Amino acid sequence: MALELISNPSLAERTTLGVGGSAEVEIVVRDAADLDDLSEFLTTRTLRPFAIGEGSNILAQDGSLDLALIRTETTPGPERVEKRDNKLIVRCGAAQRLPGLLGWAQMAGLSGLEGLTGIPGSVGGGVAMNAGSYGTEIGDVISRIRIWTPSGGLVWVDAKECEFEYRRFSCPTVPGKALIWEAEFALTEESPKAVRAAMKEIYDKKKATQPVTARSAGCVFKNPEGESAGKLLDEAGMKGATVGNMAFSDVHANFMINLGEGKATEALELLEMGRNAVREQFGITLKTEVIIL
Repeated sequence: MALELISNPSLAERTTLGVGGSAEVEIVVRDAADLDDLSEFLTTRTLRPFAIGEGSNILAQDGSLDLALIRTETTPGPERVEKRDNKLIVRCGAAQRLPGLLGWAQMAGLSGLEGLTGIPGSVGGGVAMNAGSYGTEIGDVISRIRIWTPSGGLVWVDAKECEFEYRRFSCPTVPGKALIWEAEFALTEESPKAVRAAMKEIYDKKKATQPVTARSAGCVFKNPEGESAGKLLDEAGMKGATVGNMAFSDVHANFMINLGEGKATEALELLEMGRNAVREQFGITLKTEVIIL
């Protein structure tokens, strides 16, 4: 088997929150030829497969977890593909880090991704979570997605066949668990200076209102319709609240941060404290945005 297998990979080392135990194995996929071996591996093991990406929206539990982490290292692009309906189509692999893609788009003078400024994940993870901020979601600029399944192999799927919802993506035409392999974006040509200015404006806003340099998993709760989870947590007295070495940020209450050597048990207890405080004060039950493994 050509796949690289890493035994007992640390989840704390592979997630931006920095907590969690270990998975059973990590599978490194470097090219499309490895996917046949991946399919064979997954069909002969009872482990739960999970595409790890950059680990930026994950709270992994402590202990040994029956997970097979899948990490793709193929990163073709970003590259210009074609011009279509006054849009420039850009393609890149799922392993491409979002900050790198945005930097490339800025230098190329391509607009449409600026709202993703400051999001530390990968293209694959960004699509899977329909990442976004300040009114922009990655699904807004997706043209096509190349998806892999063990039974169907690699297929291109048009964005119109997919469903992009708040922090959720699905593709009804591709059944079962799927791995995002590549994505194409429909971007607008603009001056590099204008794109850079828009990105700077968004980053400055985030820097002023979010703990951008702290170890966190981003926003841990979804915003209820018409409400702000951060505002609800703040008004419920949870801003700055701690359990052990985990805390709700005193900059933005919906960001859970690791103060150093934090544990998943502490993080989960803090999440429940926040949920209970908001439910008791406002009658609203917050739903987690962070993925709990």
